[in-house]
Amino acid sequence: MPESGISIGHLLQAWGRILAGRQPNLSVELTKECPLTCPGCYAYGDEHLGGDITLRGLSDFKGDELVDRFKALVDAQNPLHLSIIGGEPLVRFRELDRILPWLSERGVHTQLVTSAVRPIPAHWAGLDRLQIVVSIDGLQPEHDERRKPATYERILKHIEGHAITVHCTVTRQQSRRDGYLEEFLRVWDANAATRLIWFSLYTPQKGEISMERLTKEDRARVIADLRVLRTSYPKLQVLDGMLNVYAAPPASPQECVFARTTHCVSSDFTTTVTPCQFGGNPDCLNCGCIASAGLEAIGRHRIKGVIPIGQVFSGSLAVGRVVARLAGRGTDATGVGPRTSSTPA
Repeated sequence: MPESGISIGHLLQAWGRILAGRQPNLSVELTKECPLTCPGCYAYGDEHLGGDITLRGLSDFKGDELVDRFKALVDAQNPLHLSIIGGEPLVRFRELDRILPWLSERGVHTQLVTSAVRPIPAHWAGLDRLQIVVSIDGLQPEHDERRKPATYERILKHIEGHAITVHCTVTRQQSRRDGYLEEFLRVWDANAATRLIWFSLYTPQKGEISMERLTKEDRARVIADLRVLRTSYPKLQVLDGMLNVYAAPPASPQECVFARTTHCVSSDFTTTVTPCQFGGNPDCLNCGCIASAGLEAIGRHRIKGVIPIGQVFSGSLAVGRVVARLAGRGTDATGVGPRTSSTPA
């Protein structure tokens, strides 16, 4: 996603999928299980799946059934890029040990998002096109309190021998402590297992009042800090275009490149998560999703300085919607199709 190993060839492939009425990206909640109880976790919110059912109420799979259903989903969607999220995906590490090599052989660029609460198998480090993203919520005192049992001690032990992407979601508490982001960067930039460092900004739901939610002033301060810090920390990946998107996010899912190109599926592999992987009713005007920022930055880029890629993209989506309708597919190229729910487990 925001990792910009995005090549012209990759973009052309994605464009071809869109014109054919298919979404090039797939996001899968592999399991509803998670040993963590993090404040502000959107996946376990009451409205994440629309309010009729919650993630914990869905069906969930293990063993051969999970592997077979997952492969069938990927075969049907045929994505260029796949995000495996949760729950906590490493709860199903045995199944992933069969799934990840298969995805690598298929040539699917796969992003596994984990808390690193349990060991990451050493041989995964040799898999092509696999990016392991470890969620770390700030410096050790704050992180350990928020994300126990996925403490710093466990993470540092479990990531040895890997080349991970550190992902931190900036909350109001972090933004208001002078020098906090630089201290975080200093710690993780120096770690041999860190390949890249990403920052998202906390994305609230509409009407949400919480300790995590950033004010307008908080956002501006964080963006300004990141513009300066990126010159000193080579592992920090935050391009100028992405920071511009953080300052002025897409106003709605219908304007968001990520939401329109990503099919999001929950743990029963049937229920769709809309309008994007946050589910519920995200406050797009206060979005801080790094995936959205990365793709939107590409969309705002102008071909030969004149035509925004986003205009070409929107026209392609319109063509794709027609193709999808003619092909009789239920979900169009915007990614907003009918929500279905499975029988609770």
